[in-house]
Amino acid sequence: MERIVASIITIGDELLIGQVIDTNSAFISQELNKIGVWVKRRVAVGDSKEEIQRALDEESRDSNIIIMTGGLGPTADDITKPVLAEYFGGKLVMNEEVRKHVVYLFEQVFRRPMIERNLKQAEVPDVCTVLPNARGTAPGMWFEKAGKVFVSLPGVPHEMKGLITTEVLPRLQQRFIMPFIGHRTMLTAGVGESFLAEAIQHWEEKLPAHLKLAYLPNYGMVRLRITGWSTDKARLEEELDREFATLKKLVQEWLVIDEDASLPMALSKLLRSKNKTMATAESCTGGYIAHLITAIPGASNIYKGSIISYDNEVKINQLQVSPIILQKMGAVSEEVVTEMAAGVLAKLNTDYAVAVSGIMGPDGGSPEKPVGTVWIAAGDKHKLVTQKFQFRFDRDRNIEMTATQALNLLRKFIVENA
Repeated sequence: MERIVASIITIGDELLIGQVIDTNSAFISQELNKIGVWVKRRVAVGDSKEEIQRALDEESRDSNIIIMTGGLGPTADDITKPVLAEYFGGKLVMNEEVRKHVVYLFEQVFRRPMIERNLKQAEVPDVCTVLPNARGTAPGMWFEKAGKVFVSLPGVPHEMKGLITTEVLPRLQQRFIMPFIGHRTMLTAGVGESFLAEAIQHWEEKLPAHLKLAYLPNYGMVRLRITGWSTDKARLEEELDREFATLKKLVQEWLVIDEDASLPMALSKLLRSKNKTMATAESCTGGYIAHLITAIPGASNIYKGSIISYDNEVKINQLQVSPIILQKMGAVSEEVVTEMAAGVLAKLNTDYAVAVSGIMGPDGGSPEKPVGTVWIAAGDKHKLVTQKFQFRFDRDRNIEMTATQALNLLRKFIVENA
C-alpha cells in the first residue's frame, strides 16, 4: 500500500525574517502522523503571489495533501485567499454563514465595533469547501484538484489547531485510506550519535524496509526512534516491540528511559517511583536546572527547592562552603561543588541533591580554568560523586549542557546506588 504523503506550506514574510517562529508546522506534522499521513516536506514562503503558486505547483507533484497556514487576515498583506481563488479558477464571494459568524464574534464575544474590513474575512473562493473556524474570524478552506487535497488554514496557532482537530483530520480520514504509522522512542545519554550508530550498525542494517531508525541528538542526549508503517496494525505493533526490545539491549549502557520523554521527565519519574525528593545548588546555571525540573507537572512531589549561590557569600552563608577552600581552590572546583551539594542536602533536607559551578563565558576564564570548565556534584547524605566537564560552546549552550549533565549525573547516581 502506498503511503499518503503531505507537504506543509507556511506563508508570511515574518517567518522568513525570523520575526515569528513557526510552531504550526510541528503541530500539523504530529497530528497528520497520528492518522497515518507521512509529511514529506515543510516549506516557508513570503507574501508573494508567485512564490505561493510556485510552492503549490512543486508540492502537489509529490504530495497527496498540501496544507497551508497564514495570510488569511483582513489586511493588504494577507494575499492567500485571492491567490488561491485565481490558482483554482474561482472568484471571491461573500459566504453568508461565515459573515454571520464574524458579526456574532464582534457583537457578542469581542464586544467592539466592526468595520467593513472585518467582513472581508467572510469572503472565500467560490470553488472551495468552507471549514468553519469556531475560534476566530478567518475560515479554513478545502480545495481539490487532480486528485490532490489542498487545505488553507489561519496562521494563528489556536485557530489552526481547532480547525485541524475538528475539520481537517476527520475529512482526510474519510477522503483517503490511511496506513497505520507506529513509533517506539528511547532516550540515551553519555554517548555521541556516531558512536551509537557504530554500536548498532549490524542491527540497523537488518531492519525491514518498512521500519526506519532516526537519530535525534540534542545537548548531550540522543533520542532513538523506530518508525514503521503498515496496513496491518497488529503485526506492525509486534514488529516494533520486538525490534525495540533488541535495540534496548544494544544500548543498555547509555539508556535513560525507554519512552519518548525528556531527561527531566525521566529523572522525575525515577524519583516518584522511589518516593524520594531532590534539591539543587546552582551557581553558573542561575536556576536553570530548577526551571527544567519544575516545568514537569507534579514536580512538587519530588522537588523541594534550590539555593542559587551565584555569589561566594551565598555559598558561604547559605551552603556552609568553607571560605578557606573557596580561597584556596576557587569557586569552580571539585571541593566547592562537593560542599555545595552537602550544604543544600542539609539545608533543604532532601534525599538527593545536585550542585554545579562553572565558567559559562564569554569572559572569566583563565589558562588553568578556561571558559566552559564545569564541576558537578550529585548524591545523597552518605555519598557524593563528582565529575568535571570542559564545554566549548557559547554561554547559552554551556548553561544548557551543564544542566543536562547535572541531571544525568544525579540520575545515574540514583540508579547505581538504589
